[in-house]
Amino acid sequence: MIRTTRTILLALALLAPLSRATAQDHAAPAVAQKADSATVAVAAQGADTAQHAAAPGAATGKKKDFIMPHVLNSDHVYVPSLGHGFEREIVLPHWKPLHIGGLTIDLSPTKHVVMIMIAGTLLLLVMLVAASGAKKARAEGRPTSGLAGAIEAMVLYLRNDVILPNVGHHGERYVPYCLSAFFLILFCNLLGLIPYMGTATGNISVTATMAILSLIMIEFAGMRALGMGYMKTIVWWPHDLPVVVKLPVTLIMTPVEILGKLTKPFALAMRLFANMTAGHIAVLTLIGMVFTFAQLLSYSPASYVAALVPVALSTAIMGLEVFVAFLQAFIFMLLTAVFIGQIRESHH
Repeated sequence: MIRTTRTILLALALLAPLSRATAQDHAAPAVAQKADSATVAVAAQGADTAQHAAAPGAATGKKKDFIMPHVLNSDHVYVPSLGHGFEREIVLPHWKPLHIGGLTIDLSPTKHVVMIMIAGTLLLLVMLVAASGAKKARAEGRPTSGLAGAIEAMVLYLRNDVILPNVGHHGERYVPYCLSAFFLILFCNLLGLIPYMGTATGNISVTATMAILSLIMIEFAGMRALGMGYMKTIVWWPHDLPVVVKLPVTLIMTPVEILGKLTKPFALAMRLFANMTAGHIAVLTLIGMVFTFAQLLSYSPASYVAALVPVALSTAIMGLEVFVAFLQAFIFMLLTAVFIGQIRESHH
């Protein structure tokens, strides 16, 4: 449990700054928008006043997008509010970027960074409470129950029936990372199903960072298990062929071997990113159909009947999303364990 906690902290430290990347393009328009709004505030106020006087209830600008802001990363978060729209926007602080040579690093928090930190904090609290409950139960000579029992049963199942059989013999040192990746991804996935929250695993920077961490762990496992034989997983050198044939085969197959190493983290990152993003877009699109039917049918009784269809479909997809949240975390952990086991046994 302690090693798992340390691994979680390391993952959080690496995920937070890298998930900033996808918000940089969004941040620049936001800053420019603030500067423009400050220079034309008086004119805009007069225009809005005239527009409201000419056409009461008419929209004063573009229609608000309710789908993409809940999917994309941004420099602000929404919190519940009793005001208009039942939500209030909170702009996150923007820090001065760090310049290291020609590299610029922006460590300013974004919505997905906040979601990662919330998920990591909740995960640490749950694990500490579960570990304390399990320790107390053992001291009293009784089996664990409640939250501690559920977490212990899940951890033991994943360790004994999923991770160790795929990692291979003497693979206990890789269990903490696999469990940490599973629970962190699971908490991020489930957090995205809560209103006003966001799905950090719907950010390609986050999933790519998790995949890079898995790639490092996979290659580290290969180096420990194979020693100098690890080079055989990079350079293809068939010993049973004549030298005249070996050289061209090596020149052709070595890039293929390197490409094979890179396709593994790419598949991990894209699978998790695509599944979590597609599910949320489907749910939000179906919910948006409720208002579409209401406008098309002019809020007649038939509009309320027609709205039941997208409501039922979105409810079903939300139930499926809960299953997908567990499934994608499990698949990420399973494939990581499988790749570790493959490279450890490649010398056979």
